[in-house]
Amino acid sequence: MKKLLIANRGEIAVRIIRAAKEMGIATVAVASEADRESDAARYADECAVVGPAPAGLSYLNQDAVIAAAAETGADAVHPGYGFLSENAGFARRVQEAGLIWVGPNPDSIDLMGDKARARQAAIEAGVPVLAGTDGVLDVSGDLEALAEGIGYPLVVKASAGGGGRGIRRIDSRTDLRSTVEVAQAEALAAFNSSDVYFERFVTHARHVEVQIFGDGESWVHLGDRDCSMQRRQQKVIEEAPAPGLPDDLRELMRETSVELARQTAYVGAGTVEFLYDPERQEIAFIEMNTRLQVEHPISEAITGIDLVREQLRIAAGERLGYGQSDIRLDGHAFEFRINAEDPNNNFMPSPGRIESLDLSGGPGVRADFGFRAGQTVVPFYDSLLGKLIVWDVDRDHALARAARVLDETEIAGISTTVPLMRRLVALDDFRSATHHTTTIESVPGLLGESA
Repeated sequence: MKKLLIANRGEIAVRIIRAAKEMGIATVAVASEADRESDAARYADECAVVGPAPAGLSYLNQDAVIAAAAETGADAVHPGYGFLSENAGFARRVQEAGLIWVGPNPDSIDLMGDKARARQAAIEAGVPVLAGTDGVLDVSGDLEALAEGIGYPLVVKASAGGGGRGIRRIDSRTDLRSTVEVAQAEALAAFNSSDVYFERFVTHARHVEVQIFGDGESWVHLGDRDCSMQRRQQKVIEEAPAPGLPDDLRELMRETSVELARQTAYVGAGTVEFLYDPERQEIAFIEMNTRLQVEHPISEAITGIDLVREQLRIAAGERLGYGQSDIRLDGHAFEFRINAEDPNNNFMPSPGRIESLDLSGGPGVRADFGFRAGQTVVPFYDSLLGKLIVWDVDRDHALARAARVLDETEIAGISTTVPLMRRLVALDDFRSATHHTTTIESVPGLLGESA
């Protein structure tokens, strides 16, 4: 691998560029016309403009991205997360063009992108799953009997869904068929597939996950993470390792995640996601993400392993070179997603010029940002500015450090989620690790205070 094209933008593009440069790999940033002056364009050795501002005409334009690789002489493509990262068709086109795809085999992307098939693969690997349908729901069948067997409340999920989309809760027989029809219509519009399936709904669930890595012949896990602090099924704060899990469930989650990777001959970085039901003391498979996760830095913090470097090594044909016993998990880490949004105004996006951006520092502090002071946040893309990652020897010390870091972080010119992060870190439920995926919506006044 001599020259890497990064088919993404923002903080993840900067993250990948930095890792590649440290490995002596030349870099090409792709950019829309709106991102010509971005940090990714600035840090890369070259920048290829692939289209106008709308993502569909630039970052999602497969022809333009592959043409940019050819024109710049890149021999590899890293998709980051989002955009084309879990598009098996794009991965195949990259490989057919004679380029190295920094990611899993397209067949793995296809398998895990179909949530019903992924659930079946998980069952075959011994991964625990929630009560639900085996495969795609047959809407012509006896839905009422099927739902009664699973139990209410339940959820209907888009088989091709992801990122928290394509999910509808059903509380009673009365709502069953109408909700399934709505979910099918949403799934068809969002994912070009109306396939859906049922799963039992877990009240006050926690969202936990395992970072796995493999080279197609050997596989390891890099510990687990908790991503339960969410807003409308979108992650807000993550931490590693997941606090308060029973030891037997933690081991089951880790071991079966590795087994799922082994049985699917997985290559590269992947994340197996679970729901944890504290009342029943159960864990259950949600999905597997076939890409680098936004929250990968907290796994790096507790293992000392550079996941992007590992992705590039494996994609270039190297072997893993270490086993599970070689991996040591140390300390505790948090990641805070800092978005250009106003949490006191229904999280309204806040594009505009960043007048100042003052980030904290000190031991155990890392800032992965794709912006700096003086730059303009444009309204065309995801509102993530960057991530603050905090590590310390245990959870209590890491929480104290996080509170200090967030207090010192000041961003002016636009609204951001920093004030909300300060409130969340002080929240009793978060400090005691009794929060769940709907905590933000359920705590009175949490979103109503002045920023």
